Amino acid sequence: MKKTKLLSVLSLAAVLVLSACGNSGDKTNGEAGTKTIGQQVNYEIIGIDPGAGIMKASAKAIEDYGLTDWKLIEGSGAAMTATLAKAMKNEEPIIITGWTPHWMFAKYDLKYLEDPKKTFGEAEEIHTLARKGLEADHPEAYQFLKNFKWTADEMGEIMTAIQEGTSPTEAAKAWAESHPDRIDEWTKDITPVSNKELKLSYVAWDSEIASTHLVQYILENKLGYKVTALQVEAGPMWTGVANGDVDASVSAWLPLTHADYWEKFKDKVEDLGANMEGVKTGLVVPSYMDINSIEDLKTK
Repeated sequence: MKKTKLLSVLSLAAVLVLSACGNSGDKTNGEAGTKTIGQQVNYEIIGIDPGAGIMKASAKAIEDYGLTDWKLIEGSGAAMTATLAKAMKNEEPIIITGWTPHWMFAKYDLKYLEDPKKTFGEAEEIHTLARKGLEADHPEAYQFLKNFKWTADEMGEIMTAIQEGTSPTEAAKAWAESHPDRIDEWTKDITPVSNKELKLSYVAWDSEIASTHLVQYILENKLGYKVTALQVEAGPMWTGVANGDVDASVSAWLPLTHADYWEKFKDKVEDLGANMEGVKTGLVVPSYMDINSIEDLKTK
């Protein structure tokens, strides 16, 4: 009886172990494996502030690709990256609105979803805008702003420093001091002024915080201006330059992101050209997600 009882106990234990293994496998593979991408992320695309051009493009992508069950979540750039950081830490699925240059692409392994319908357009440029009459009133600042052109890698150095805790002012100063040849290139043959006042405006994107603080540092410390930099939404940024309340901005994303503002104000501002080429916007996911195209959001 004791031998039979012992065998029964061992058999029951074996059954329980096998059952536990089976349940574990279902939990690991089943929950993510049997759910669609939409179900995994609760049909949410994590966005930024509602006035941003990328939000308009993302809303259009939802329409263009027939993503009727999906929601675009409004917030801020900081809230979006905080949500991304939490998801990356736990290797959870997430879909965000993204753009480059941005420090998150250096910190995390991310990828853009393919956009076969070209809702987000081709590569964009960041342009410098000036108010009408700036060249006559401030020829020195005008010439510098027209000369100012740099790369995503250069901007990335400042963005990374800011993200790691350095203030935008100090990060811009450190970059300028370590790249004197670039500063000389932009300010060549420009005679400094004495405390002339100048106003810049910019949107609160990490990229534009970096570029505006660098431009402000150069205008103040190399060209003698007293600069006020105003952080505003995209609409007030364009309106301020168009109305002449703001002298310039280095934060205009064209031709898609700020297309509505360009159409409205193109005759009231002066476009000094691109200060950065090859920038990009779109929907972004962690590379560990098994998805490659916006079309997959509907079918996969």
